[in-house]
Amino acid sequence: MRELASASLLRKARARPDLVRQVVNRARTGGVRSTLAAVRSRLDEDMPLGYSAAGVVVSAGAATDGIRPGMRVATASVGHAEYQAVPGLLAVPVPEAVSDQAAAFGAVAAIALQGLRQAEVGLGGSVAVVGLGLVGQLTVRLALASGLNVIGIDLREWTAELVRGGGAVGLVEAGAATTEQIMELTRGRGVDAVLITAATPSSEPVARSAEIARDRARLVVVGDVGLELDRRRFYERELDLRFARSYGPGRYDRAYEEWGIDYPIGHVRWTARRNIEAYLDLVASGRVAVDDLVTHVFDVERATSAYEVLASDPRSLAVQLSYSAPAQPSRRTITIRPRRSSTSPRAGLIGAGNYAKATFLPALKAAGWVDDLAAITSAKGLSARHAAERNGIALVVPTVDDLLVRDDIDVVFILSRHDSHARMVVRALDAGKHVFVEKPLALTQDELDEVTAAYDRNSGHLFVGFNRRHAPMTAHAKQVLEAASGPLTIAYRINAGTLPESHWYHDRRQGGRVRGEVCHFIDLASWLVGEQPRVVHAYGSGRGEPGLEEDVSVLLGYPDGSTATITYCTRGHRRTPKERLEILGRGHTVVIDDFRRLEIDGRDVKRVPAGKGHHELLAHVRGVIAGNAPDDLDLQASFGTTRAALSAIAALAGIQEHSSRLPTQADAETSVSAGFNS
Repeated sequence: MRELASASLLRKARARPDLVRQVVNRARTGGVRSTLAAVRSRLDEDMPLGYSAAGVVVSAGAATDGIRPGMRVATASVGHAEYQAVPGLLAVPVPEAVSDQAAAFGAVAAIALQGLRQAEVGLGGSVAVVGLGLVGQLTVRLALASGLNVIGIDLREWTAELVRGGGAVGLVEAGAATTEQIMELTRGRGVDAVLITAATPSSEPVARSAEIARDRARLVVVGDVGLELDRRRFYERELDLRFARSYGPGRYDRAYEEWGIDYPIGHVRWTARRNIEAYLDLVASGRVAVDDLVTHVFDVERATSAYEVLASDPRSLAVQLSYSAPAQPSRRTITIRPRRSSTSPRAGLIGAGNYAKATFLPALKAAGWVDDLAAITSAKGLSARHAAERNGIALVVPTVDDLLVRDDIDVVFILSRHDSHARMVVRALDAGKHVFVEKPLALTQDELDEVTAAYDRNSGHLFVGFNRRHAPMTAHAKQVLEAASGPLTIAYRINAGTLPESHWYHDRRQGGRVRGEVCHFIDLASWLVGEQPRVVHAYGSGRGEPGLEEDVSVLLGYPDGSTATITYCTRGHRRTPKERLEILGRGHTVVIDDFRRLEIDGRDVKRVPAGKGHHELLAHVRGVIAGNAPDDLDLQASFGTTRAALSAIAALAGIQEHSSRLPTQADAETSVSAGFNS
């Protein structure tokens, strides 16, 4: 990670060609300018380093079984920091006999232990460990504690000597001579397993491992090595090539790491947490010692020196950072620059993710908010501080509560994950703020009822991030269509593309893509018709959890006879533009092609600018708060869109086909306050 973080742009591109392809595809469909802004935002981010640590619990959530304040724990997957927010299953209690220094090895040792488990070598078997850096040294010691005959191989004499001191055989790689020594040590058979813990782009460590392994042995890749291999070597001995994935089962599994759902021990004996536990128990019993592996210790204030040592000292092995933190977490507000006085409404931001930095903050500035961004907070304080420094935001505050109690904040922009939107809207309205929330407004009817009740009992304005209705091409098309009367027929096709399994949209708590994205397109269709849908039909592909399907068609019926068909697909070709909107009726045919081209009655309209309406929406928000524009029409449309999206979810969750009748315009006042169950 350290090498990638400090690499040049060219080296990063060579290391991750898959991401380069994503950038190229996005530029083809979304435009070069927006893609460049997004890439610059990502490259400009600070990258947290470190993933293995130990500390004292300050507070623990109710679902963290066996963890309590004051307890020492070993932690995994969280970067270096004075305070860490650690998933419950990745915070492991430390036995009294284990030093803080040894406990800090927990995650790294679990990587080594998972490699050994993949090797499946029983008591008395023989293993070779190729690469004797920190993970290799830990692998050797854990293998010795497991009753195995261990041979360590490295290019350096001092690391080979280190494993000899622990009771293993230490060899300096010398090609055929090394192979001969290993054959002699194993009675001419070769080792039962080879654990490859080296870090090099070369494929030589894996190729050499095939030469020292016995027939049908296992080769386990733990480190980051090249894999351009000669099939013949592996075929002739029928070698089993395996890969160890970090700490063990549970790693990279959102349910395990984020939701705290453990695997039943009867089905998965050794999870990531249990591997860390096993390491700590071995240290507590005296069967594994690691303190001597620490070659350098630095106070966190000298962290830069620590990384310089790793880069320059050839005998650096384990370099630890130490902290002397106060007894309670700091709730200090960080001042980035002196706050400037202004008679304009002062804004606070909640959330500092990729969308906030690459799209929303530039749009805020374009809409005239540049001098009025007063404070920001985020779940990860580092991202908020980074956004503040890059955008001239005066203050970084620790929590949402700290932001909402500030008297100098008039309007709150909510850009957090979807499952927090409704809750934060209610809190912000009740705190006396004007509120802008990114779509979706709510994920359930109950949430929508709570939002409407909070809006009714407070005097603050409420805005939802349905920006497409404010796009210049939308405004021009609506003006043309409103010159006549009659129903419209709307066909809206969205080539959404697939998302990686690790994307947070796949977290069912976030509501899925219909609630989170299809609502955008429902909103625009209704805005163009000028009414809210009375009937919603929805059909899904049947792939995925009911209600969370990603390939759907939604049919909307309106009181005036208009219809809109929204086809949302994730499986189209990546070069196909994302959105195509066709509107027929009232004597016109309008085509909006990805908000970059507008065609009316077969002719391109050149004078209307491109764009999806982000900064136009935020300029509208500013005007409403200043008393220069009404907002009732916008808000009622947002409530109607949310009800329609929830009705589509109900339809998808039904059997085969579902039709929901929504309130008409005559029902609107009652339905906003009382809600509507589809």
